[in-house]
Amino acid sequence: MSPTSIWVALGLVLVFEGLMPALAPRRWREVVTQIAAMRDGQIRFVGASALAVGLLVLAVA
Repeated sequence: MSPTSIWVALGLVLVFEGLMPALAPRRWREVVTQIAAMRDGQIRFVGASALAVGLLVLAVA
């Protein structure tokens, strides 16, 4: 993996992370509030699931 690929990947993460607050800030705030109300185990499960899917995508690519 070249340094350029790392910067491209970081840029894509920032683009995707910025989409919802930029396009629907009110809904984004509601989602963040709902996440804040979740128990730690629920947040950990969602994070671990996203991590597993991301690793699977990278393995297949």
